[in-house]
Amino acid sequence: MLISNKMRIRVLFFATLKDIVGVRQLQVDMPVGATIGDLLTHLEATYPRMKDYRPVVLTAVNEDYVDQRAQIRDGDEVAIFPPVSGGEVQSEALIINRPGEIYQITRDPIDAQKVARQMLRGEDGAICIFEGVVRNNSKRKRTLYLVYEAYETMALKKLEEIGIFVRQAWEIDGVALVHRLGHLDIGATSVAVIITSPHRRPAFDACHYAIDKLKKVVPIWKKEFFEDGEVWVEGQ
Repeated sequence: MLISNKMRIRVLFFATLKDIVGVRQLQVDMPVGATIGDLLTHLEATYPRMKDYRPVVLTAVNEDYVDQRAQIRDGDEVAIFPPVSGGEVQSEALIINRPGEIYQITRDPIDAQKVARQMLRGEDGAICIFEGVVRNNSKRKRTLYLVYEAYETMALKKLEEIGIFVRQAWEIDGVALVHRLGHLDIGATSVAVIITSPHRRPAFDACHYAIDKLKKVVPIWKKEFFEDGEVWVEGQ
């Protein structure tokens, strides 16, 4: 009986890296025991521009962040992307909705006030709502519109992790984290964080933490469109 020394993995690319490779996903064969670093080296041989991202590229295996030393196994799904920006994936809205918690990735307009009313309980004395909206300029250039892209299933998972943490860390009743994808015009809400609480201070603090954490760890990117071109916005 022959034992294969090869394994096949599914590799997903996002934002600028998707543009470099030219496709959203590839099936790649790698030697058994290969690491994320080995995979990147293998891809860089075919797509040399990926080398520019080697110091900052983020990677995930089966929707969990890993570093370049992590070992890959046969059948794994590996995602490779630049730092999150905090584009287009055709899918229905992804949502987790349970008492006191709402996490959603959607292509529909976000109505933060409606979500807040759904969450409000008689015991609550405060609602803190943060909305990120599309502005008409960036770096002294006029912005026409934005397009948001996400690693959708992982993004929903990370929203849930943030929500669970803030409910444990602060005395709040409810948390909702909603992010929109696709084409967004100027003034449209791209992200909303809603916190309900008996008192205002925990609501403010939890809301502040949640949006800051979301911008750092949730795999969502935006492309800005100007009169003279377009550019992916990437984090540091």
